[in-house]
Amino acid sequence: MKRSSSFPRQRGIALIMVLWLTILLTVIASAFAYSMRTETLAARNAVSLAQARSVADGAIMRMSFELMRPRTVNETWQADGAPHYWDEGDAHVAANAIDESGKIDLNSASDALLKGLFQTAGGLDADAAQAIVDKIDDWKDADDLKRPNGAEAPDYQAAGLSYKPSNAPFENVAELQRVLGMTPALYAAVADSLTIFNKSPGVNPSFASRNVLLAIPGATVEVVDTYLAQRQAALASGLPAPPFPVSGGAAGPTNLWRIRTEATMPDGVTYAREAVIRPGGDLQHPVTILAWIEGDYRRIPPAPTPESVAK
Repeated sequence: MKRSSSFPRQRGIALIMVLWLTILLTVIASAFAYSMRTETLAARNAVSLAQARSVADGAIMRMSFELMRPRTVNETWQADGAPHYWDEGDAHVAANAIDESGKIDLNSASDALLKGLFQTAGGLDADAAQAIVDKIDDWKDADDLKRPNGAEAPDYQAAGLSYKPSNAPFENVAELQRVLGMTPALYAAVADSLTIFNKSPGVNPSFASRNVLLAIPGATVEVVDTYLAQRQAALASGLPAPPFPVSGGAAGPTNLWRIRTEATMPDGVTYAREAVIRPGGDLQHPVTILAWIEGDYRRIPPAPTPESVAK
């Protein structure tokens, strides 16, 4: 009797084990299915990203071609920041170009031009602006002699920084963030007005932004705004930009383009490419690439829709 009475108990234990095993197998299967789905999505995103990168890179060359293409004034794409849109297969492309000669060269610009930028765009007073210019000059000059308001290696050490001035020209605009006294807010205010590529002490007013024009010594808000209106009217009529009434020093070379392209795939994956290009050379190398940068985020506004145009 005792032996037969143990059978129901054994069957109950076996049933519980089967249930637990079933649950375990279900969990394992669900985890495997989720893992496979995640890997599939990751692989799909990787493919979309690679396709978007390829399209964005090709769009740089398309934009360069359009800028160099001889056509009538109204048909020619300009390095004026205006966006252009087209489709490449399933990808939608947005692109624009800005002439770098309208920016202030961080390595070559006059101290007066840099000081003006930190005052007008950065919001500093004259003394603070001169101090940051002195620190910039100490960063890029080859000696260890400290300017009146500058900073050399001992000053960086005293500030608790683990680095010192490079005593060499800036390799990129982002390096400006390492200069003693440069705050994130100040850098954000001036970064888009700076370059290291035009190699000129002055700027080309035909392509300069309002912030850059205001930085030119002697320029006023009234002069700048009047000039911008005249420049816009001239460009709309297919005429060259008028001369700027205030001298800003030697202008940088024209046809030095910063091109930005953004390729978006149907699934929403977007890749941005930015390049600085100088046209010229031989038939096999019609352009010289000075910088080839992965874009950080989407900047070009989306293409207007018929509904938005109607509004």
